[in-house]
Amino acid sequence: MSSGSAFNDEKGGSSSVAEPEYGHDPASGGIFSSDYKRHDDLKEMLDSNKDSLKLEAMKRIVAMIARGKNASDLFPAVVKNVACKNIEVKKLVYVYLVRYAEEQQDLALLSISTFQRGLKDPNQLIRASALRVLSSIRAASDMSPYVRKTAAHAIPKLYSLDPEQKDQLIEVIEKLLADKTTLVAGSVVMAFEEVCPERIDLIHKNYRKLCNLLIDVEEWGQVVIINMLTRYARTQFLNPNVNESLLEEGNTDGKTFYPSDDDEEEEEDEEKEKKVEALAKRKPYVMDPDHRLLLRNTKPLLQSRNAAVVMAVAQLYFHLAPKAEVGVIAKALVRLLRSHSEVQFVVLQNVATMTIKRRGMFEPYLKSFYIRSTDPTQIKILKLEVLTNLANETNISTILREFQTYIKSMDKDFVAATIQAIGRCATNIGEVRDTCLNGLVQLLSNRDELVVAESVVVIKKLLQMQPEKHSDIIKHMAKLIDNIQVPMARASILWLIGEYCEHVPKIAPDVLRKMAKSFTNEEDIVKLQILNLAAKLYLTNSKQTKLLTQYVLNLLIVPTEKSGALSKYAKKLFLALKPAPVLESPFKDRDHFQLGSLSHLLNAKAGGYQELPDWPESAPDPSVRNVEVPEWSKCSTREKRKEKKVEKPFYSDSEGESGPTESADSESVSGSGSDSGSGSEESGSGSESEESDEGSESDDEEDEEEEVPKHTKKKILEVKKPTISPSGSMKTFELLHRITGEGLSVEYCFSRQPFSPDANMVAVQIHFTNNSSSEVSSLHMEDAKLQSGMRVKEFPEIEALAAGETSTAVMGIDFCDSTQAANFQLCANSKKFFVSIQPPVGELMRPVFMTENEFKKEQGQLMGMNEITEKLTLDSKCRNEHAIVQRVTTAANLSRVPCGSNDECRFAARTVTLNSLVLVTVATKAEGAAQLTVNCDKMLIGTMLVKEILQALTQ
Repeated sequence: MSSGSAFNDEKGGSSSVAEPEYGHDPASGGIFSSDYKRHDDLKEMLDSNKDSLKLEAMKRIVAMIARGKNASDLFPAVVKNVACKNIEVKKLVYVYLVRYAEEQQDLALLSISTFQRGLKDPNQLIRASALRVLSSIRAASDMSPYVRKTAAHAIPKLYSLDPEQKDQLIEVIEKLLADKTTLVAGSVVMAFEEVCPERIDLIHKNYRKLCNLLIDVEEWGQVVIINMLTRYARTQFLNPNVNESLLEEGNTDGKTFYPSDDDEEEEEDEEKEKKVEALAKRKPYVMDPDHRLLLRNTKPLLQSRNAAVVMAVAQLYFHLAPKAEVGVIAKALVRLLRSHSEVQFVVLQNVATMTIKRRGMFEPYLKSFYIRSTDPTQIKILKLEVLTNLANETNISTILREFQTYIKSMDKDFVAATIQAIGRCATNIGEVRDTCLNGLVQLLSNRDELVVAESVVVIKKLLQMQPEKHSDIIKHMAKLIDNIQVPMARASILWLIGEYCEHVPKIAPDVLRKMAKSFTNEEDIVKLQILNLAAKLYLTNSKQTKLLTQYVLNLLIVPTEKSGALSKYAKKLFLALKPAPVLESPFKDRDHFQLGSLSHLLNAKAGGYQELPDWPESAPDPSVRNVEVPEWSKCSTREKRKEKKVEKPFYSDSEGESGPTESADSESVSGSGSDSGSGSEESGSGSESEESDEGSESDDEEDEEEEVPKHTKKKILEVKKPTISPSGSMKTFELLHRITGEGLSVEYCFSRQPFSPDANMVAVQIHFTNNSSSEVSSLHMEDAKLQSGMRVKEFPEIEALAAGETSTAVMGIDFCDSTQAANFQLCANSKKFFVSIQPPVGELMRPVFMTENEFKKEQGQLMGMNEITEKLTLDSKCRNEHAIVQRVTTAANLSRVPCGSNDECRFAARTVTLNSLVLVTVATKAEGAAQLTVNCDKMLIGTMLVKEILQALTQ
């Protein structure tokens, strides 16, 4: 008998050990149900001194959670066992806590010390489990790569819970990017993509390492890294096919609705000649060695067993490789089609896009895209798309024979798509146009109305290309008007007869006569074409059709005393020459989306999609990817060598699971890559070494400024003395330093004035100063990089700013009640500077005026979890009412609320975007003691506001 059975026998329980439903949610039955008693049994088992009973209870609880049952009421009993010495019990306890810790925050906080001790457990699984509960980032320094990997997974979770921690999280990401182990690489790149994909400067010094580690990274990590490196390469290397692109541009014939004049054609010829001359002068393209490194190290992954990895490499080659080398991906993609049926849809989506620009590489595999009767409809249609894109003068006869077989299918949607494919082949290849037309005409006698209707629509488009050669077909279609009942097909026939009524002068009036009789019973689309046919016949054959036209059009264009003006322009309205339609692939121009992405699949930008950058005009500085490896030979004394060993790991020496070598490697790499770029002062090149050189050279020019410690230079925004605030009390922040801006310095402040174009935006006042000796022109902003939901209203462009002059502009930003920075490029003199505007939480509010009673009522509704209270000691200069009010309103855009007590100051505001109410109370006591209370239904905003007001009152 098992221990679980013995326990049940002792307690008088009737359930056996094998019973699957041991614990239930009491709410699912009545309060007196037996299910509720079973929860009591589980609690008693968890309180037992026997590990076997605890383990049995935890297994059943985890099984309940897996089946979707609610086990939250067991939290107090479970959390007590987090200190259990039995490893199996402890692991299951952590699984439970990961599920319910957020729902039972108060109880979880009581055990936080136990979780922290778990981070030092010798077992790496326990350390990782404790990390998941705490979402602690300190494990980035753990000696075990498994725990560091879990730390990387925790970063996006932390960022989603508190976006204000982005700067600190970026520091952890930077440290983990320097990790040499393949186990960590994929996870940290995923965290990078979630938190700060715009910070490509973090990738510079790790680029070559990621390329070299890629072959050994786990498969899903390979997918993430390859996709990231694809976008990185598009920003750092030149287009290897730039000459081909210019030639294609020069040879494209743009077609407009109306034909071009001779002068315009001559201008186009001149432009083509200029492009050819430019190509002749262009220097031969030489591929960057780092570009070649990426292509060389990803190519072996085309043999991967994981379909996602193969697709990732395929899209990388399509977007980055020279035309002559792209063909290597065709064989791998065809292999996927044959061996991985579950990914056929995605593979064919990407192949359909590739075959538009790179048709030649898939031509040898034409038969691989033949359609089977067992294929789902969506797969059939995608294969049709590929076959149509691959059709040329050489293989068209083979493809058309395949299409003839497909038309006999019972799948009507597939048949309709096949007919459209035949039409596109006839459009693209003139030699088979007559053959395709005759085949489609034969389909007009098909019994299925949908087949006939689709054939009519396609025939109509084909006849528009050479109508004078196909009058017999038009006559044949006119005879079918009595039998075809599908509205679109009837409308197409009528339009065709009306458009080319001069080619069938005897049949067209008879068709109009028949349609006039059934006019009232026709669908709207058919009625419109009847009116169109009547108007055209009156203009070309008024003797036979005048009465019919009067009947149908009701004197719409017939000359009368009142309608003479309209008749003058009737021929231009109805008989204007119209261009032949262009039958194109729905996958044309879809390749601007990164292949394999959801946006490419939908042909629309999906949420969270990162744009595939354009190739740069000139190659960026390749030295940013050079990594200085510290060598022991550079240290001349033992003291210097000891200095490099000062940093200690997070855990004690007893936790040597991964060995000393791995730890030393990780530390050395992180040490070499610790000097990151400087947030808003980062230039377009992204080279930290250049920025540091510029800073050292500018020391002599800035003698009047105080020295700034290095750690403060990392801050994105630096507070300056107020200079441009209307009231003189607003803080001014630096946006662009005059050294970084090459003589242009920019500051900003939050003016706390309404931004009239949009009430949900915060008004930001920008102050420009030209410190250089030359004029600054075309000051504007572009390429805003915003978090989801944020919006920016750009300030008007400043055309010129003379030397020594200043100028002020106002822009609006909707921060969505978040202190997340708005990143954009500031452009001047054709140069671009990457800058950021990050608001203090106090500037995300607008004052609210309310009475004392209204304040008390609202405060009463925002108690408990919506209230934060802090005790503080007021600064010696801030112990009177006037000083408190001044400091609080300077820290946050709040309004004063009347108060009957002399010991309290009350303030109120609402957030700009979400209109969340914010209430602040400062209650003073004797000897400078005070209590700060903030009530807000958005706890994150309340927490940050408390910090800012505390700082204002205590300094």
